[in-house]
Order: sequence, then C-alpha cells, then structure tokens
Amino acid sequence: MITINIDKAKNIAHDMRRAARAEEFKPHDEVIMKQIPGVDAQAAEAARQAIRDKYTAIQADIDAATTPEEIKAALGGA
Repeated sequence: MITINIDKAKNIAHDMRRAARAEEFKPHDEVIMKQIPGVDAQAAEAARQAIRDKYTAIQADIDAATTPEEIKAALGGA
C-alpha cells in the first residue's frame, strides 16, 4: 500500500499554486511595471487583486485538505 505524506503533498501543492499564480500575474505585472501610456493601470491592479483573491481561497482549501483527493480538488481552481 502506498502511503502519502500529506504535509509534503501540501507543500508541493502550494508550490504549484504559487507557480500558477505567478503566470497569471505576468501580463498585469508588465502593465504596472512599465507604466505603458494608454493602458489602464487601475484595471491591471484590479485584475491582480482578483487573482490574489482566487489564490487565497485555493491556499485555504489546500491547508484544510486532509486527503490527496482534496488537495487535487483544491488545485482544480488553479
């Protein structure tokens, strides 16, 4: 029987969550970083906040998970 270390699984899931979040941030980071004229920085920041909110919920779901299946389900939103 295979035994899964749930703490290690959660750490791996958090790494996956962070990587996915970073990818979603990239286009908005460029807008804010470059301050491109004619591009709405406020809209980019609002989009970044929506991404933060999404991944905060995923983080809470991963932390609350007690089985590998629950961790996989939590990552389904990433």
